[in-house]
Amino acid sequence: MEAIRQIVRIPKDHEIGIKIPQYVPENETVEVILIIKKVPDSFKQKIEELKEAVRDNLFLDDLIDVSEDFITVDSEGWVDENGV
Repeated sequence: MEAIRQIVRIPKDHEIGIKIPQYVPENETVEVILIIKKVPDSFKQKIEELKEAVRDNLFLDDLIDVSEDFITVDSEGWVDENGV
């Protein structure tokens, strides 16, 4: 089994062609899988999701945990103005 990956943009007519290597025999059966990545959300929708995130307790707990982790990391190796 061999996998050949081709990334293409969808044209206006929503039709794409597939380039098959010359060594694949004519009339050979192949499997074609079309993977469609999630369409990017609109800017307005992203802003709405961010507004919802500030009310999400799990998100806020994770944010606090990460912030606390960085308190120690940020203070390591720094020397204050007195050189101590």
